[in-house]
Parts: sequence; C-alpha cells; structure tokens
Amino acid sequence: MKLYVALISLSLIWGMSFMFIKLMVPLVGPWGVVFFRCFLGAVAIFIYLMVRGRIRKLKGKLKWKSLILVGIMNALIPWGMIALSEERISSSLAATLNATTPLFTSILGAVLFGRMLFLKQWSGILVGFIGVLFLIDLDFQSLLQGEWRGIVPMLIATCCYGFASQYTKKHLKGVPVDLLSFITLTIGAAGGLLMMIVSGEGVIQFTMLLQRDILISLIGLGVLGSGVAYLLFYYMIQHGSAEFATLVTYLVPVTALMWGNLYLNETITLPMIIGLFCVFTGVYLSGKHQRTETNNMREIA
Repeated sequence: MKLYVALISLSLIWGMSFMFIKLMVPLVGPWGVVFFRCFLGAVAIFIYLMVRGRIRKLKGKLKWKSLILVGIMNALIPWGMIALSEERISSSLAATLNATTPLFTSILGAVLFGRMLFLKQWSGILVGFIGVLFLIDLDFQSLLQGEWRGIVPMLIATCCYGFASQYTKKHLKGVPVDLLSFITLTIGAAGGLLMMIVSGEGVIQFTMLLQRDILISLIGLGVLGSGVAYLLFYYMIQHGSAEFATLVTYLVPVTALMWGNLYLNETITLPMIIGLFCVFTGVYLSGKHQRTETNNMREIA
C-alpha cells in the first residue's frame, strides 16, 4: 500500500513540474532550470538530514563513482533535456512523451543489465513506439521545420531515466534513500551551475525570480518536484523495483495534460490521446512479466 501511495503522490507532483518548467525556462534558461531545481531540492533534503541527525552518514563509505553517474543520468542530463524540449514543444506533449520511460527502462534493462524480455514485452515496446508516432502527430513537415529539436531531447531524457533506474537498483540498493536523493541533487546542481556558465546563462535578473508565478514555480519544482519527489522515487526503486518506480509515467501525463490545459491554455489533441493510450498499452505489456515475476518472488518469500 505504501508503494502505491508513493506512486500516486509522485505522479501529482511531477505532473505539475512540467508546467513549472514551462514557466521558468524563458527566464533562467534550460540549465538554470536544472540548477535551481536541483539546488532547492538539495537544500530541502539537507534540512531533513540535519533534523534527522543523518549528516554524519555522508562521511561513511559510499559508492561515489556510482552516485556521481546516477546524479548525471537521473538529474543533470534528463532535466536539462526536458527544459530544452519545453523551449520548443508544449508541456503537455513533453509530459506525454515522458510516458515512454518504462519502455526504455525495459529495453536498457535487457541490453545493459541482463534483464530478460519475452515476446509479449517486445510487442509492448513496439506498440509503445507506435504511440510515440501518434504523439508527434505524424506531421513530418513540422518535424523538418524544427519540432524534432523539442521531441528528441525529451526522448533522450527518458532514456537517461531508464538507465539510471536500472543502475540504481543494481548498484546502489544499500544506499539510504535520503542520502541518495541529496547526493544526486547536489551533483545535478553543480553540473547545472557549470553548464549555466559554459552556455552563457549565468546572467539572471534575480529580481525576476521574486515574481509570484516564478517564485511558486521555484518552490514547486525545487522543494516538491525535486526534494520530496526524489525521496519518493528512490523509495519505490529500493522497496519495489526500477520498473515499478518508472510506472509513475503512467499517471504523470494525465495530471500534466490537466495542468497544462487549465493554467497554460495548451490544447489537448486527439492524436495525443490516441498516442498516450498506445504508450500506456505498450508499457503495460512490456512490464507485465516483470510485475508477475516480482509478485511471485514476494509470495515465495
């Protein structure tokens, strides 16, 4: 029951995050979004660690190479790619494309981590990618005119999520969730700041950050969308599975479509709904055997 409460809570938080990114990226740039999101999330978790008296755990023996890799692959790169994506496509489409994460989790699990995929799972992956074609509305003229520059970064982000989920499950299972979240976000913040400087995004009018909508976005994206959300995400990976954790993308597009339509006046099109249904079907089929396998293991235990 706790895993499903975490799943629903995370979907509500991350569904709203796509709207916050859309509001912030014109002001601070893609890597600025990464920096502020990771920095505020890390601060929130640091306060939590201080209150719980767990800061000293950071001085213990930790798998730093693995932690740095996960920070790059689960925060720095994907969040930068999502922000780049939302410069060119709607938050609703970005969130809907995010639903392909479990498909890439399954594929990368088979290719890189020795996870076995059966015929039903491969058929699910195929159906999922048919859904992606619907999501881009099969409008190749728009793609040629530049929309692909918004779609491709979003798909890169979902690949990164899939890799990081499998890698975390395999190599960082024993690391406490709160420490894992704090270190991941700290690495993401450092990388985001570096990329801001390199890309020339470092000059920001900080008075603009005090605008009501931007301030709400900073708090929502940083404290909730990064700090609280990462605690929930890593909790689901360690107490469930990588596949279960990435099932949050079942629900995120639904809430993101709602927020985008309600507050940003973004249009929900029929191809988006059909594509989302195909992706959901594909995700269900591709993860069915793994969920059955997990349940059987719990019954045996």
